[in-house]
Amino acid sequence: MSRIFTGVAWPYANGPRHIGHVAGFGVPSDVFARYQRMIGNDVLMVSGTDEHGTPLLVQAEKEGVSVQELADRYNRQIVQDLAGLGLSYDLFTRTTTRNHYEVVQQLFRGLFDNGYMVKETTMGAISPSTGRTLPDRYIEGTCPICGASGARGDQCDNCGNQLDPADLIDPVSKINGETPKFVETEHFLLDLPALAEALTEWLKERKDWRPNVLKFSLNILENIRPRAMTRDIDWGIPIPVEGWEENGAKKLYVWFDAVIGYLSASIEWAHRIGDPEAWRKWWNDPEAASYYFMGKDNITFHSQIWPAQLLGYRGEGARGGQTGDYGKLKLPTEVVSSEYLTMSGSKFSSSKGVVIYVKDFLAEFGPDPLRYFIAVAGPENQDTDFTWDEFVRRVNNELANSWGNLVNRTVSMAYKNFKEVPTPGEITDADRALLDLADRTFTEAGEALAHSRFRAGITAAMHLVGEANAYIAAQEPWKLAKDESQRERLATVLWTALQIVSDANVMLTPYLPSSAQKVFETLGGEGIWAAMPEVREVEDDMPVEPVGVGIPEAGRTYPVIMGDYVNQKAAWRRFDMEPGTPLSKPKPIFAKLDADLAENGPEWAQVKKD
Repeated sequence: MSRIFTGVAWPYANGPRHIGHVAGFGVPSDVFARYQRMIGNDVLMVSGTDEHGTPLLVQAEKEGVSVQELADRYNRQIVQDLAGLGLSYDLFTRTTTRNHYEVVQQLFRGLFDNGYMVKETTMGAISPSTGRTLPDRYIEGTCPICGASGARGDQCDNCGNQLDPADLIDPVSKINGETPKFVETEHFLLDLPALAEALTEWLKERKDWRPNVLKFSLNILENIRPRAMTRDIDWGIPIPVEGWEENGAKKLYVWFDAVIGYLSASIEWAHRIGDPEAWRKWWNDPEAASYYFMGKDNITFHSQIWPAQLLGYRGEGARGGQTGDYGKLKLPTEVVSSEYLTMSGSKFSSSKGVVIYVKDFLAEFGPDPLRYFIAVAGPENQDTDFTWDEFVRRVNNELANSWGNLVNRTVSMAYKNFKEVPTPGEITDADRALLDLADRTFTEAGEALAHSRFRAGITAAMHLVGEANAYIAAQEPWKLAKDESQRERLATVLWTALQIVSDANVMLTPYLPSSAQKVFETLGGEGIWAAMPEVREVEDDMPVEPVGVGIPEAGRTYPVIMGDYVNQKAAWRRFDMEPGTPLSKPKPIFAKLDADLAENGPEWAQVKKD
């Protein structure tokens, strides 16, 4: 058994999630975690809502509510969205907890004490109309290095270089279109050059990463420089340095604190299960593996900033230093980044009105059709365009006609003719060929899932489904049923088909957990096959003492996602179909979608026609 940490990008709590979000971080991470549990590994999967930074303040002002009220509302909505999608978090929490403040401050102190946080006077971007600091990511202009338009104040996606807002040519605020004013301000910077050698050495040891992620990560090291980790803002985590912690106008940078959420969520999870030190099994054990899932716009924070923070805390940069109380924290084993899911060529963006919300999608179609589309046609290695036409085609032809029909007609014929799993007779070459294909597909699909090649895994499983349908067509059990002398052969064909349905259902479980439970029950199974997440209300009650102004109050309640995934029955192996197991008349697993949906879309996300 291996220990597998699955860190999932933290969705920003300024609105409900759209399907572009969950295509990048949500579904891929859950497919991976569910597979790892099925092969017997000990998985810890965590995330939460990211609730600091200027964008949340701007949104709260627009809506006329306090920033905490806004964060509370969207935290609750996002929890419902992700639980409804079946994402099996061991803990999905939030960054406005006392525990998170404490852990972030401890990491900062460790970096500060080891000499990797340096104080400098920098040029900060200010909105002329409001006087408020503009976050780097909310300033756009022309890249001074490669000349690309649309470069952000923290990096250029075209060339991958790290930038400062003041570097941009013709910078403008994405919030209101103003030209920013640049003023001198004092901040703490993470001394990335002092960590560059250790970072480079670590990155060059990464052999199995997706090529786009590794290339991007190595490129950004070529232009590495210190990076500000504090901001002129009154909403965030206090800076735990004497003379700074009581300064309500300066806080830690949201991206410094957000990535530390992986550690703070693990510590909170341990508290919630009553074993406060349990998190160390994933963070201090050098044999544990850690995988981080996100969209491509977050690569730099997970392959550069977060590893640099960990290395500095461990005292492993050019300045040396001591390891803090949390011990030698584990660096990422792999950063698994997806590309963008687009809609008619536009990146999903609620601000541009190009959006399909998860909650609307779930209400109309349920979770598995969306999970299937993301797995088989999502942005795993390149930007992918979502269209209702493609969605309807995939659901009708593949989920309903191929997989759903295989389940329905196989179980229906077995129920009609035997009322139970029949006892097979002699296994023929045709039967054996299909059973052997299933054996090989367990290996092929499992190998793909282990290496985060989710499309390859589901394609292999669906190929088996297609071959099973071809087998039934060739064996013609409906004809065998009319000939009493062929009853043993009928039993053999239906037993073989039922076995393949069971095998395929195992392989599709990480992708389609809700329908996998239904298929399991259709085959006569009892109990929980694929465990689903639960929304639980908890209290901010951890025994911690963060310092500074604006600390969250103890005792507040908030929703989290947790679940009992250890006791589910799903495992990555063949479950022999036992003759005599009672069957019942099946109900359709997937409903076919109306052709009109492909052309026009649903009322809440209609296709815009020229």
